[in-house]
Amino acid sequence: MRWNSLPALTLLLTAMPRHVLSFIGLILLAFTFGCGPEPVQTETPEPEVGETTPAPETPVASDEKKSPDADTASQVPYENPLTAEEQQAGWLTLFDGHSLFGWESNNEEVNWHVADGAITADSGPTGLLVTHVPFADYELRVQFRMEAAGNSGVFLRTTKQPKEVTADCYELNIVDDHPSGFLTGSFVGRQKTEAPISGSGDWKTFRVLAQGRRFEVFLDDQPILDYSDETDSFRPTGLIGLQKNAGKIEFRDIRLKPLSLDPLFNGEDLTGWHTVPGSKSEFSVVDGAIHVVNGQGFLETDQTYGDFILQAESETHAERLNSGYFFRLNKGTEEAPSNGYEVQIDNGFDGDRHHPSNQGSGAIFRPGIPARYVVANDNEWFTTTLVASGPRMMTWVNGYPVLAWEDTRKPDENPRRGLRTAAGHISLQGHDPTTDVSFRNLRIKELP
Repeated sequence: MRWNSLPALTLLLTAMPRHVLSFIGLILLAFTFGCGPEPVQTETPEPEVGETTPAPETPVASDEKKSPDADTASQVPYENPLTAEEQQAGWLTLFDGHSLFGWESNNEEVNWHVADGAITADSGPTGLLVTHVPFADYELRVQFRMEAAGNSGVFLRTTKQPKEVTADCYELNIVDDHPSGFLTGSFVGRQKTEAPISGSGDWKTFRVLAQGRRFEVFLDDQPILDYSDETDSFRPTGLIGLQKNAGKIEFRDIRLKPLSLDPLFNGEDLTGWHTVPGSKSEFSVVDGAIHVVNGQGFLETDQTYGDFILQAESETHAERLNSGYFFRLNKGTEEAPSNGYEVQIDNGFDGDRHHPSNQGSGAIFRPGIPARYVVANDNEWFTTTLVASGPRMMTWVNGYPVLAWEDTRKPDENPRRGLRTAAGHISLQGHDPTTDVSFRNLRIKELP
């Protein structure tokens, strides 16, 4: 019988005995207030092959500090201004040309934004836009354009909120007029250029070599400052900051090459490394590279590292292979070979490189912070850069920034479960029996 009208349904209900109607009403109430059958429970996914005693994936804390434009930066058009030679040499782009990914403001009243391919600000109080992580020794290149009578600067090795210009930073000035004569190219409060230089006009380029206590500054390829800090307030490391002081300022093509990195691998043998007990992977040196096949297994450094910058090249010799760099590890054992943070190596993606299929190369695999773009290709060498500074981490693949994250979880000796800032070993992963990956040009520098 088909019930396709309200009158028919009404007739049926009125014909039912009262006790039957009461029973139907109770059933309806039970389902309405959630007393019906329990929902089906889905199974927890199996841990990745090669992981030991992993913790459940922990969502990023709701109060995590994010870079401006963090919600939209994952979908920005991919443009890498670095040549293949620059990528292999370790150059990093600090500005993707479209968003403020990897930067954060120390004064939210400054209207930092991206316009016409440049980071710009023209209203609000004095403030800095600073990098997510610090750097120590480097070569920095940045183009700038300032309107007449403006005031700006590039801050080197700075704190996020510098108070004392001769103790908290090195301020490379951009200005047309200064009451104390620290004009464009001068280190404010420290050293002036020999000749006065105007900061306004068309696009100009700073190039800075910061190595230890010495800073060499070039403007449009001309040397303008050579300064050595022999004071007790010498700063060996710090953030890079872009300043908005007065007037409109624009910055673009911001790139950095880390300097003074030490080799982790001598290119000839595995001196300085050891295989973690229980590993099934086979590690050998082939054509100047560490080659790993089979798995699961780990090759671990003898030394430990806490805050550092790491650069390394890798190549996956087949499609959709999986490996990684583990760091801040306890010494690996057969029972617990890999309890550390992991920078992922996996170049798979689902139709769009903005959507990695397994979090993507450059991701922090657990607690699951994905790369915002899959830059590299299988069967090709690519360079991964990691800066780890306390709870803050940032990664680049072929010099393009793919992750900026602050671990706000509760402290735990095992980074799979919580924040770890203590020093630990670094290891290379043999993921599974299909592993066929090579590593070369591994280099590292501990942040002072």
